[in-house]
Amino acid sequence: MKILIVGLGYAGNRYRRTFEHIATSTGMPLSLAYVGRRQKTTELPYFDNVDRALQVFEPDIVVVSVNDHSHAPVLKQLAGYWGFVLCEKPLATPGDDLKELLSSLEQVGGFALDLVERYSEVTQQLRDWVERHDWQLVRASFHWGKDRINDYRPTCGVTSEVIHALDLVGWICPRAGQLQLDGVLGVRSDFSISGAEVLDTVQLTASLGEARITGYASFVNIVRQRTVDFSFVDRDARLIHARLVFDTPRWDHDQLRIWTRGANGAEELLHEFATAPDEPGLDTLHKLSRLCRQVVRAVALKEPPRQPFAGLDTAVALQRLLNELDSHAQTPAPARYVHGETRVLLAEDNDLESLG
Repeated sequence: MKILIVGLGYAGNRYRRTFEHIATSTGMPLSLAYVGRRQKTTELPYFDNVDRALQVFEPDIVVVSVNDHSHAPVLKQLAGYWGFVLCEKPLATPGDDLKELLSSLEQVGGFALDLVERYSEVTQQLRDWVERHDWQLVRASFHWGKDRINDYRPTCGVTSEVIHALDLVGWICPRAGQLQLDGVLGVRSDFSISGAEVLDTVQLTASLGEARITGYASFVNIVRQRTVDFSFVDRDARLIHARLVFDTPRWDHDQLRIWTRGANGAEELLHEFATAPDEPGLDTLHKLSRLCRQVVRAVALKEPPRQPFAGLDTAVALQRLLNELDSHAQTPAPARYVHGETRVLLAEDNDLESLG
């Protein structure tokens, strides 16, 4: 099977490492090639444009791992492509034409947006508990942030980060309905090389059916902090609480805790689970490898994925939500991070924990 990676920067190399590990660990014959603006120091076959790569390499899977602003241009170049497309999140940026983009992908044989936190064991367990016990969501809140100050990579801003939390709430509670945005406050700044007024932080309120959602997301959080809290009501009108913690203290180290309280206020623990995967060769890639393995098996063996991929309908619905968030955010005057003559940038080969 042939896999073409479009954009072999930080994200593209994560996919390269993942697919190489899958090939080595399963024995499946996977051939990789890449498209980039310039040739890298790697033995992988190189193409300088997507059209030529599609014609010559004839990939079964195309991975779109360019920067946010280049997603839509690359996806449009896939017009007429028949294979499977695996795309980094988000699908596009707020300024892109979604109708034109969708038209370009009409003939693809499959599509998955990389919403990697769906592939955490703690996410899957909580989703199962909600479904099995028929819990009704009352409230959810999240804090989802990381530090991308001085990052060398361009970005469309915090919409690229908040997408994870927004997706998780709906994924874990699929029967609650479609998430509707109610209000957004935000801050813009020059934290990124992408501009002097990039939206770096949002604080929002939203509704998911009868449930109310509050959330905070930021690309200028000076520490990585990813938590999602839920309050449910069960069939006996009991309040059930759950907390998800992701990538703490290390990447892919996730925790789930579910509990309730008695009439006397005493806490009753219902379930607790933590994962700390350490398979050699998969540092920071354990969740991504689960997604990629299912994509490979779906294409090579025509095997249905263990859980549905985040397809085009999901990707477009989330993108419309992100577009609304970006356009409706009430913001003060932009904050300034760059006060010297030059901007200090992290190197591309910086440690994985910092750049993830």
